[in-house]
Amino acid sequence: MSALLLFLLGLLPLVLFVIRGRKRRHGEPPLIKGWIPYVGKALEFSRDAHRFLEGLQETHGDVFTVHIAGKYMTFILDPLVYPNVIKQSRQLDFHEFSNKVSPVTFGYPPVDHRFPGLKEDISRTFKLLQGDSLTPLTESMMGNLMMVLRQDHLEEGGGWRSCSMFQFCYAIMFEATFLTMYGGPAPGQRHSGMDQLRENFIKFDNMFPLLIAQIPIWLLGRTSANREMLLNYLLPKKLSHWTNTSQFIKRRSELFDRYDSLRDIDKAAHHFAVLWASAGNTTPATFWAMYYLVSHPEALQVVRQELHDVLKLSGVEFSGSEDVALSREQLDRLLCLESSINESLRLCSSSMNIRVAQEDFSLRLDAERSVDVRKGDVVTLYPKRMHLDPDIYPDPETFRFDRYMQDGAEKTDFYKDGQKLKYYLMPFGSGSTMCPGRYFALNEIKQFLSLLLLYFDLELEEGQARATLDPGRAGLGILLPAADVRFRYRMRRV
Repeated sequence: MSALLLFLLGLLPLVLFVIRGRKRRHGEPPLIKGWIPYVGKALEFSRDAHRFLEGLQETHGDVFTVHIAGKYMTFILDPLVYPNVIKQSRQLDFHEFSNKVSPVTFGYPPVDHRFPGLKEDISRTFKLLQGDSLTPLTESMMGNLMMVLRQDHLEEGGGWRSCSMFQFCYAIMFEATFLTMYGGPAPGQRHSGMDQLRENFIKFDNMFPLLIAQIPIWLLGRTSANREMLLNYLLPKKLSHWTNTSQFIKRRSELFDRYDSLRDIDKAAHHFAVLWASAGNTTPATFWAMYYLVSHPEALQVVRQELHDVLKLSGVEFSGSEDVALSREQLDRLLCLESSINESLRLCSSSMNIRVAQEDFSLRLDAERSVDVRKGDVVTLYPKRMHLDPDIYPDPETFRFDRYMQDGAEKTDFYKDGQKLKYYLMPFGSGSTMCPGRYFALNEIKQFLSLLLLYFDLELEEGQARATLDPGRAGLGILLPAADVRFRYRMRRV
């Protein structure tokens, strides 16, 4: 936060001269400006976005505009109107924001007229994370998770081992995901220097909220050096020597090689953006999914039994001395596990779905309501308010592993004010801008938890406070824990 304040304070002398107070026009939503020029309500929002927006909703209703760090953000908190907002893609564009912020954050040149056709080709590569292409990715991730667990944690005859849960999840998921996406030095081998790579990634990730807020990287200590070390690890010459690289990364590498004006460091920066997208939110989501199961033993036992039942249906009798490989089809049958993961995502996700207005226009909310929006304003959906709405989710602060199950099948009917919701769980965005890797991410979490529940007894250590959310990354995806929690594990005697 100190870097953010320094940056904003440095802008204030200029801002005081150039910014004139905006006034609400007829037809526009209520306007909340704040008393500090440029900053507006940025400080209140950054402290606890959910509570801040909750208070404004109580005062101003479901739609209002807030001045935050030079931007006017129109928040829409009524989930019943989300479909109407999402489909207005002509006037509302997501890519304007991402195209501006991502190159600066990850260090590659903007994908513009200098690289004709590259933007469209990159977009098409995301199909390699879905459909039939998901099967080899899932199989590779399963093998890499099994290898890391077998070599680092599966010790025959071992007693209880104690560990910090977030660090445990991060170490395993980061390495397995890296191997699955980029490959390894040789089949069945792990990269040397993975601990240092992960440490640099975490240091960069800690500064990610400030980078997305467009704070210059030179204000953020060693963040530029951390990023440079990460890019050097992903240079094309290094990747070319690795084996079992995913088709997704291979295809992107082929695309980048077509453009002579893309330097090797630029190509590495594109690969780094994929690494962050693969691990930046999936890893904390894995932590919360694990934490809620381990802290609810009755749910853990139901999910564990489901795992054994699914294996038996395939004629597999689990043995802790042998490696297990859950297929994509088997993962799809784990309805209790998926419901449990979705419930943890409901509680820990805090993403904002943003669109930039391309013109002054009237935004139609429903048959009776519309609001006027100005060109350049950021129209924002904040699903966390929906995720914690007691009208939709009774007792919303409580973890219920079977909340997304009904009569042995997935539950999809959720209601607000008596009307069925089209969107009721939105951890991965919405519409055409939904995370293209969401299916792979969900499978990764399923695989990780499946292996833990099959091979280990798990329990929280006594005498510690329950895990709480750190609100500092509100709007960017999955919230981190405010503090790590201790747990212990041992090989199950099956």
